[in-house]
Amino acid sequence: MQTVLGAGGPIADELVKELHRNYTKDIRLVSRKPSKVDDTDELVAADLTDAEATSRAVAGSRIAYLTVGLPLDSELWERQFPTIMRNVIDACAEHGTKLVFFDNTYMYPGTSTPQTESTPFAPGGRKGRVRGELATMLIEAVRAGRVQGLIGRAPEFYGPGATKSYTNSLVFDRIKAGKRPFVPVDAHAVRSLIWTPDASRALALLGNTPDAYGQTWHLPIDPNRQSYAQLIEIAAEVTGREIGYTVLPMLAFRLGRHFVKPLDEMYELVGRYRDDNIFDSSKFAARFPDFQVTTYRQGVQRILAE
Repeated sequence: MQTVLGAGGPIADELVKELHRNYTKDIRLVSRKPSKVDDTDELVAADLTDAEATSRAVAGSRIAYLTVGLPLDSELWERQFPTIMRNVIDACAEHGTKLVFFDNTYMYPGTSTPQTESTPFAPGGRKGRVRGELATMLIEAVRAGRVQGLIGRAPEFYGPGATKSYTNSLVFDRIKAGKRPFVPVDAHAVRSLIWTPDASRALALLGNTPDAYGQTWHLPIDPNRQSYAQLIEIAAEVTGREIGYTVLPMLAFRLGRHFVKPLDEMYELVGRYRDDNIFDSSKFAARFPDFQVTTYRQGVQRILAE
């Protein structure tokens, strides 16, 4: 049995598809209101902030993947995420279940310094501090021998379907709708973006690779990083039309955060768009040289063809 805790999002759904394709049909999906990806999926409704419910959800699982997402709300993150992580670690320890944690990069410094698995945590705000706390909780539990676990860490998403990210909503969704895309802060800073199905395929691979445990892994990206200006140029080539863009300066976010809550929640992260973002996934590439990464051109073509 392999269990996905936090089923229903684009990462979780693609993860389930990959597990079905290549690893097992014995899959349990856990969320408050889970729904099947495949007919053979087992559904368990559970609130992971409840320790007993979490234990029941994990029981009988060989591997559990923690892919829970919460709305971008700092107070909610501080209140719920540490509880969820604590409950999941305790449940995995109780049932002898391996734990694969899908993580992000909010705890890293928002600078142009390359980010590797050994980059020290230097969060720039509340959400980054929460993410650093979660990763540290799991690392300490692994070092103490309580659980076998690993972290699969991803930079900002872009992807097909219902992928939720600033890149999708501000750039590609607007291009698909025939609207002028918005670029946060700087159109020429280089971005590291992960194609969401690649993240899910890599997470499944790591979870089913015994020697991957006890480590943090940067999930694979196309190392030929592009700026937003370059991505929009690719989109223009794919669609055969001219596409301009509007840069949203820091001042717009600084003013808007006082009136629009989503902009206030985003503000902690906006500074990361000012400089190049160099997320280094060479460790994964060296260990899994046959893994085929989706190129940025392939990704853009796929999004705009939907």
